[in-house]
Amino acid sequence: MSAPPALSAVAPGGVPEVRPGDDLAALVLGAADAAVWPDGSTGLRDGDVVVVTSKVVSKAEGRVLAAADREGAITQETVRLVASRRHPGGVLRIVENRLGLVMAAAGVDASNTPEGTVLLLPIDPDASARALRARLQAATGRRLGVVVTDTAGRAWRRGLVDLAIGAAGVVVLEDLRGSADHHGRTLDVTVRAVADEIASAAELLTGKTSQRPVTVVRGLGHHVLPPDDDGAGAGSVVRPAAEDLFREGSAEAYARGYAAGLAAARDTAGGVSAGGVSGSAPRP
Repeated sequence: MSAPPALSAVAPGGVPEVRPGDDLAALVLGAADAAVWPDGSTGLRDGDVVVVTSKVVSKAEGRVLAAADREGAITQETVRLVASRRHPGGVLRIVENRLGLVMAAAGVDASNTPEGTVLLLPIDPDASARALRARLQAATGRRLGVVVTDTAGRAWRRGLVDLAIGAAGVVVLEDLRGSADHHGRTLDVTVRAVADEIASAAELLTGKTSQRPVTVVRGLGHHVLPPDDDGAGAGSVVRPAAEDLFREGSAEAYARGYAAGLAAARDTAGGVSAGGVSGSAPRP
């Protein structure tokens, strides 16, 4: 009888505050070598996935700004406004950023960064993952995967999760379409977001306040690619616009539709809106 599938992970401590220009690969290797697994082993093995938070990647790459520039940074990082809502502290902007990710404040983050500063996301998280993987594999001779994570909310669900914004050497999407379930039925739509699942599993250990920005996940070697194959990267997980049924917030969609209806009514009535309706859209 074959052994049942098992997954294990460690989030080693000892990673110092990362600063611009720091050698992130060396810091990750030092933490991995110091971590002791339940079987008493240390270091990295073939098939391990090294998960790092985008915060330490951004810090090492110098993506740090003065906090006073946060709103301007959000605007600069924004490609498209999805939704905005006022709250007691100001205005929350849900936007699509230049990486194609839809998230609050374009991913500009004021947590876990020195007082008076904010962090931008890495310029190219997939490239960051590839570079880190190359360094780690060269130093260890191991076949490894790398996932760079960030935190986001989810449509329809409360709470935050970590997801993969960068990946190298990992199967990011496992396409099961065409295979059969255990009842023999063909799967028509199932594509597993493997890299996102790895990111969320790692976040259960790293948390937000533990100062453990690195997690090593073991037991997923079947999802780790050969050493010379970095794979499609996490950018391939972003849903294309043509497939996105929720391109804008509900209030924004309603307002746009209402305005279009008014314009059509004015055109039909020769410049007078139907029923004399004018002004801003009512709340849906």
